[in-house]
Formats: sequence, C-alpha cells, structure tokens
Amino acid sequence: MNFNLQNITRKNISSLQPYSSARDEFTGEASVFLDANENPFNAPWNRYPDPRQLELKIRLSQLKGVSTPSIFLGNGSDEPIDLLFRAFCEPGIDNVVAISPTYGMYRVAADINNISYREVLLEEDFSLNAGKVLAATDSNSKMIFLCSPNNPTGNALDQTEAVRIVTEFNGLVVLDEAYIDFCPEKSLINVLNQFPNLVLLQTLSKAWGLAGIRLGMAFASPEIISILSKIKYPYNINLLTQEKAVEMLQFPDQKESWVETILLQKKKLITELSKLPVVLKIYPSDANFILVQTTSAKKIYLALVDRQIIVRDRSKVALCGEALRITVGTEGENQLLIEALKEIGNWKM
Repeated sequence: MNFNLQNITRKNISSLQPYSSARDEFTGEASVFLDANENPFNAPWNRYPDPRQLELKIRLSQLKGVSTPSIFLGNGSDEPIDLLFRAFCEPGIDNVVAISPTYGMYRVAADINNISYREVLLEEDFSLNAGKVLAATDSNSKMIFLCSPNNPTGNALDQTEAVRIVTEFNGLVVLDEAYIDFCPEKSLINVLNQFPNLVLLQTLSKAWGLAGIRLGMAFASPEIISILSKIKYPYNINLLTQEKAVEMLQFPDQKESWVETILLQKKKLITELSKLPVVLKIYPSDANFILVQTTSAKKIYLALVDRQIIVRDRSKVALCGEALRITVGTEGENQLLIEALKEIGNWKM
C-alpha cells in the first residue's frame, strides 16, 4: 500500500478555512458567555452545544479504547458518510466501490455528490471476495465501502478478506460496523492505528437503543478526523443528544443485557420461523435482524401491514429474491409476527 491522505483530499478542502466559533477558540471553563448572541435566559437550552463534544468523546474514548482525536461524531452515521464524499471525492471525476447488496445510503450519498458508484456483487452465500472488489478500482477510486455485519444480509464479512482490501487499496476503506455489538466477530477498532486508510463507522442506534437521538461515530486516524471536523457544520450534535448519550454510556451493562436478550430472542425466532410453510430459507445472521426467503415476499409483506406488523421487503435487492428482512423484537412482538405468518400461511400464496 502506498497511501497518502494528501493525495486523495480535494484541493479546495485542503485549503479551506473552516468556520470557527468562540467556543472553538478557547479551552477551560467560563462563567460569562457574551460571544454568540444567545438569549441569556432559559439555561441551559439557551446556549449552543459544545461544537467539539469533548465530554462525550472522552466517555467514548474510555469505552472504545480510542484517543479523542480519532473520534468524529455525526448526526447518525449518514453525516460522516456524506462528509467523506465531500472531503475526498471530486464530483464528476472520482468514483467509489461498494459491495452489493449493502446499506443503501452509500449510493444515495454518492448520487447526491455526483460521484460514480461501482457495485461488486457478493458471492452467492453473501461472502466477500477481496480480489473482485480490488479489481473494480482504478486511479480515480477514492473509497471502498464495506458493511460488516452487512445490511440486509446479516452476515459478518470475512475479516481476512476485509483486511486485504485495506492493505492493498491506496484510498480510504470505510467499514460500517453498525451491528458489531451483536456479532461474535470482534471490531477492527482495536487495530485501527495499524491502518492509516481505515475509517470505522459505529452507532448508538442499534445495541444502545438510541436511534431517536441520531448519534453516529466515525473512528479513524487523527488526520482523517481533523478533515471531517473541518467541514462539518459547527454545532452538528445538539445538546439533548450529547447529554443523553453521556448519560447512557454510563450503563454499558444495560446495553450488554439488551444484546444478550436480543440474541436469545433471535435464536427462538429462527426456530419458529423455520417451522412455517411460507419460509423457504433463513440466512445466517450476525446482527439483530434476520433475512428470510419466503414463498411470496410482497404478498406476505402487505398481509403483515394489514395486521399492523411492519417488516422490510428486500425482494428487489440483488441476491435477495423473495426475501424479507425481519428485526428481532421483544418476545411478545416476535410471537405476534409468528402467529400472523401462521395465519397467512393458511392462504394459497
């Protein structure tokens, strides 16, 4: 690998003078704030949030074993995904490579930023072939997107294949680990400092049960993080989100308990689904959801909607013919799903 961050950073981003608030320009404590034209009443909601999110980053640093300069916080993972395109891909010239099927926002972000998006089909068993992914790149390929455990397939990608891509590609490799807490495979965060071109995405939306506060995380070298921080909007993480995240991160045992319960319920759900005539195949899952091949995905999906049960129809996605993606819910929710599918199974599909 001959990776040079400067070579892939857009020239206008390299020369950009970012917006800087007074809160960026001093460190330490202050008792009087007269810098931002805020209303002096209705504390603490009258104040702009910390643009650097230092308290939250310190908490995450302790939890993840990563230094604070290697942490970027975004409005969901979608924000760092978008910023990566804006920082490193020249519109109308550069391209990115991604596996297929996978999370749809990579393509959406590419299209928004006018970046060519190249898809490499996974193997029939949804496994990753590093050689095929690398073969799809050229001199204008700036990023490769991988998702592990992958969405919507649910399987963890082979880490040996993923690491081969990281070590042989001269651009950024973005590895989305949104579902890593449910996976027996360990995150690559513990070896992050070995790979200067690796960006890891994680989230508080899944295992931590905080999808509503929209808090995504990117972990990478301080040099990459500094570029993302340079082009983000000044106060991208609001005060309510920062405070709730700091509060929740004090209870990692609660998160682990939820994960354990969800994995137990997943095992039970798979057992019950496998007994149903409308279910043809259940794909292996390392996430908190299951991809299920059915006799008629669209009809079953609509029948479930009629019963106020919402799953995801993935039958139009590559390699996912007649498949529904089912999130593991509570024991009661899962039982309602099974009962509904039993009833639907009595129809002539």
